[in-house]
Amino acid sequence: MIICRSGLKDRIIGQMSLHSWWLFVATVFLLSGTPGPNMLHIMTRSLEVGLQRSVMAMLGCIAAVVLMLLASAFGLAALLLALPGVFDILRYMGAAYLILLGVKAWCAPVSSVSVQSSESRKRLSKLTLFRTGFAVGISNPKLILFSAAFLPQFINVGKPHFLQFLILIVTFAAIEGFWYGVYAFGGRSLSRFLMRVTVRKWFNRITGGIFACFGAALLKLKPAG
Repeated sequence: MIICRSGLKDRIIGQMSLHSWWLFVATVFLLSGTPGPNMLHIMTRSLEVGLQRSVMAMLGCIAAVVLMLLASAFGLAALLLALPGVFDILRYMGAAYLILLGVKAWCAPVSSVSVQSSESRKRLSKLTLFRTGFAVGISNPKLILFSAAFLPQFINVGKPHFLQFLILIVTFAAIEGFWYGVYAFGGRSLSRFLMRVTVRKWFNRITGGIFACFGAALLKLKPAG
């Protein structure tokens, strides 16, 4: 029995075209590497509590991303767009949370990185690190709309959708996790540079300002159509 080479290729990853999957990987790799609230949060957490403990913050962010991607895959995006006001409520809540994070970072007391890290290690539990990471990740409803428009581009409509969506979501989470590790390591590398109180103070203000800008940008977000 002769098996068509192109047919075999289409079944390498479940029922998804290998070409489509690699295109998805390349696109998500570039998009995920772009600095955003999740990446900034992971980097600052790594600086505050250390690389190892920041893993809980990474898991929280990834859990939020996966949840929102699943919600999009199951049609929540269409539901949000169909119900007037729901998306705006989520948008305002997300923006308010990001702005609050920015204000807290801007006003954070500064002594030295080593002392602050030591205190943070004692004060912040693993659950708190996970919960805060999850809150940062879930605070941006834009991901639901983005995934609603983005994921279907890589789906073969002639084959079962569930397995294809599952493959894309797992792939997205894996790439996102890789970039979290990169940013977390970057935060650790910054620790020596930020030992000086003045530098740490400006770092807090810059990161706080960036978080606030993310929140303000979220306020301007409007669903298409």
